[in-house]
Amino acid sequence: MDDPQFQYVEGQSRASFTPLLAAFEAESAVAVATGPCVLDQRYGPLERQTFDFFAARQDPRGTLVYFHAGYWQSRDKATFRFIAPAFTAIGLHVALVNYPLCPTVSLPALVEAATACLPAIRRRAGSGGADRLPLFLSGHSAGAHIAAEITLSGAADIAGLVALSGIYDLAPLLATTLNQKLRLDPPVAAACSPVHRIGAPLAPALVAVGEEETPAFIAQSRRFNAAWEKAGNPSALHVVPQADHFSLLRQFSSPGSALFDQACVFMGRQAHS
Repeated sequence: MDDPQFQYVEGQSRASFTPLLAAFEAESAVAVATGPCVLDQRYGPLERQTFDFFAARQDPRGTLVYFHAGYWQSRDKATFRFIAPAFTAIGLHVALVNYPLCPTVSLPALVEAATACLPAIRRRAGSGGADRLPLFLSGHSAGAHIAAEITLSGAADIAGLVALSGIYDLAPLLATTLNQKLRLDPPVAAACSPVHRIGAPLAPALVAVGEEETPAFIAQSRRFNAAWEKAGNPSALHVVPQADHFSLLRQFSSPGSALFDQACVFMGRQAHS
């Protein structure tokens, strides 16, 4: 883990990513065609403050809010709509969130902008006040960081955090090409690292990472899980066999996989607690 550029950039890449992401795009188009869903709902004035909303196919018991990957500087929710059908089938609304990207905004401003999605998603879910449906915040890679940051707010209706292959200590990124757009310095990187600010009480967490990711990514998840538990919050770590950074999402959204089943149990337990 002495070479951050390898651990966080080159070493995470796989030749399989291009065809896998193309498959995600195709499956996402099918998810939209089969719905029901509404796309590009605004939650703020900035260009990328939009979300897609897929309605539960049975009586809703919660809403899964998903933040996409892209190192805070690329990608779009449209690529990841394919995850929605598996969760709408078990009674969850699914909201996939876009957010402003660096360097158009700073990372603290990005998180602040993303946090503004919650009231609009609550309204779309059709519940308010004491009848609010529980929110399960989820994200992948940079999205896991965003979901963790928002969970630290301690909002009462955040019932759980599902953090997939996230980065929770940003200090190593200072020595990578990723920082050309992130523009972090040591104080800002520390301030934007949720692993340093975990308190209690917070919602339970399910932390997952692929077994085939770099040692630094696996260590990030192990450290975050341990810190969540040390602060007095329930947390469970799932290292997914034979999964890399993007095939992890295939496991997350495939009924019958160990990770999907664990996520369903986790969210079902919190929804009824």
